[in-house]
This record gives sequence, structure tokens and C-alpha cells, in this order.
Amino acid sequence: MIGGFDVLLHPPNFVNVPHDYIMSSQTISYPRFQRASDHSFLVTFGDQISREHHNAIARLVARLGAEPNPATLNLHPAYASLLISFNPLVTHPSEFEEYVRAMVHQLQFAKLPPARTIDVPVCYEPEFAPDLEFVSRHTGLSRAEVVRRHGSPEYLVYFVGFAPGFAYLGDLPPELSVPRHPTPRLTVAAGSVALGGQQTGIYSVSSPGGWRVIGRTPLRLFDPEKNDPTFFRLGDLVRFTQIPSIEYKVLAERAT
Repeated sequence: MIGGFDVLLHPPNFVNVPHDYIMSSQTISYPRFQRASDHSFLVTFGDQISREHHNAIARLVARLGAEPNPATLNLHPAYASLLISFNPLVTHPSEFEEYVRAMVHQLQFAKLPPARTIDVPVCYEPEFAPDLEFVSRHTGLSRAEVVRRHGSPEYLVYFVGFAPGFAYLGDLPPELSVPRHPTPRLTVAAGSVALGGQQTGIYSVSSPGGWRVIGRTPLRLFDPEKNDPTFFRLGDLVRFTQIPSIEYKVLAERAT
């Protein structure tokens, strides 16, 4: 609990982050510290999606939780950065920056619990996969091969965002990278499994969206009535399992 907010951590321990964790990309050195506003601070560990950057973010979240600052309001992880919002009436921004920098220099002391591995059932049949044919044509793979390759990796939940409970998953096989819809759909059903660029994800609630939908899971991924309303957490490992439509309907009834 940090500043009244629960921080849910189940990240995998991919690598140990050294005390002098520094990376460089051209003229930019990482980690990079920026004041994003008068009440938020951004720490960036790189300029690309990688499990190394994710691990650094997970460790920083763990350190901030282990030694909380009373001014901290919320933590917002992304692929390669962590946005930290704070109360400027409690502490001066420069003092809060010193605190954050100190936590970054202590990443090697972060204690991470083991990752959860979650099997997600997905029905890839036409009634739930309006874009599977497009993905097949775009990639040159058969529909069955698209499904097989999508279900082969063990995906990492890099972070949760966009909509309540929406998990950004990686790493998608590069041959399944497809462009998003030029015009987003007004409504994408909750549970829709989709591809967008080099990413895959699951729509946790019914919402507009431009990703290519290739299946649907019957799992309920966001339930505001629960103490822990989101199904996925930072650092979860996810595996997709193909199911027929009849099994989907049985599981969907149980989930309601």
C-alpha cells in the first residue's frame, strides 16, 4: 500500500539490475529522470520494449513499496517507464526527485515474488474472430497457423492500462505483427483477443478499439465489485489455450 493505493506486484525475476544500471541510446543516457508535471515524475529506462526494461520497472515499483514516501499518490507503469504521481503539498518536487533517484540506485535490493502463470482459454472461431481472415492474408499464414503461432509463446504482462484491466502482452511473434484498423470500431466486446502492431492484448471491458480481433476469452477480466477488480497484474505470465465455441459458451455462463 502506497499513499492509500495498492501496488500489485508479481513480476518475474529475469535479470539482476546492477547498482549502476545505465544504458545509452545515441546521446540519451538511462535511466532518465523528468518532471512530467507539478505533481508527477517520470523515470525512463529505455526507448524500446524489452524484458530488461520491464524488470527494472518492476524492481523500482517494489522499492517504492518497500520504502514508501508519504507524498506518493499512484504509480503508472508502462513498457519502459514509470510515472509516479505525488502530492506537492506534502513534499517539495526536488525532495521527491531525490527520493526517487535514491530508490533507482537501490534496484538490486528489490524483492520480487514469483510470477503467476495464467492459462487463458480463447475461442478463435469466426463468430469471435472478425479479423482473423485479414491477419491470415496480411501475414501469408493460414488461419490455423495464425492461431497456432499466437498460442505458442508464454506472454509477459508488461503493464495494465488503456482501459481498466487491459493487459499489454509480449512478446508477440514478429510474423504476426499487423497494422491496426484505420478507423477504430465503436465497440469491441469484452474478452476480445486482439493484435495491434507488435502487441497482443485482451479487451477487459466493452470499448472502442482499433486492434485486429482474432478471438475471445470467456474470462471476466474486470470486476468492479471485487476488492481486486483486475484479473491481470504486472509481471504475470500468460498462455493462450484454444477452445471450441461450445466450451466458450459453457465457461462464459459460469463467469456471469
